[in-house]
Order: sequence, then C-alpha cells, then structure tokens
Amino acid sequence: MTLRFTKEHEWIRVEGDVGVVGITDYAQRQLGDIVFVELPALGTTVIKGGQAAVVESVKAASEVYAPAAGEVVEANAALADAPATVNGDAEGAGWLYKIKLANPADLNEAMDRAAYDAYLGTLH
Repeated sequence: MTLRFTKEHEWIRVEGDVGVVGITDYAQRQLGDIVFVELPALGTTVIKGGQAAVVESVKAASEVYAPAAGEVVEANAALADAPATVNGDAEGAGWLYKIKLANPADLNEAMDRAAYDAYLGTLH
C-alpha cells in the first residue's frame, strides 16, 4: 500500500477505511534517539492538522499532527516498551496509531513519495 506524506513529516497508509499513521524517516532522523511516545487514546477523534500524538527524543519533544480526520481505533502499544522502534523502522513497525477515516478526501493534499522527496530537497 502506498504511503502519503504531509509537510509536517507524518505519513499515512490507507487500508480500506482505516489510515495507519506515523512519522517519516526524515522526522525520526531529525529528532534523534526516541525515548518516549505519547499515543492517542482509543476512541479519540482527531482532526486533520490537529495534534494527535507526541514523540520525545533526547533532543526534543515533537507534536505529531493528524494527516486526516477520524477516530482512533488502535495505538501501537509496543512503542511503550520500545519507543526506539520508531528510529529503526519509522515507516513500518514504528507506526503510531490507526484511525477510521472520517473523510478520505482529506488525503487529496498529501504528497506521494516523489513529491515528498522533492519537498525535502527544499529544506536544506
């Protein structure tokens, strides 16, 4: 399944009517060693662009914004004991939470990999 990306360095992968959300590999490299992840509670409604989670590293705490609106249906509980999973596999096993998408059209503005990579090129 294809990942879509935001300018705030979140990714989302749509599986049916559910979106799996995490931070990008670029974001985890910028943060450094991740030591704690605060995930949204099940049943929480997130709004597109609103804060949904927090990732803390030895350098800083960073808010994670929702790339789409929806209801949280699962959080990656494994990150409580192994937050560094985000460093090792940010765009895979290091996913943060899943939402039941309220409006799939929210993703129309999200970038594909090529567009995101081009965007990253403008940041240096």
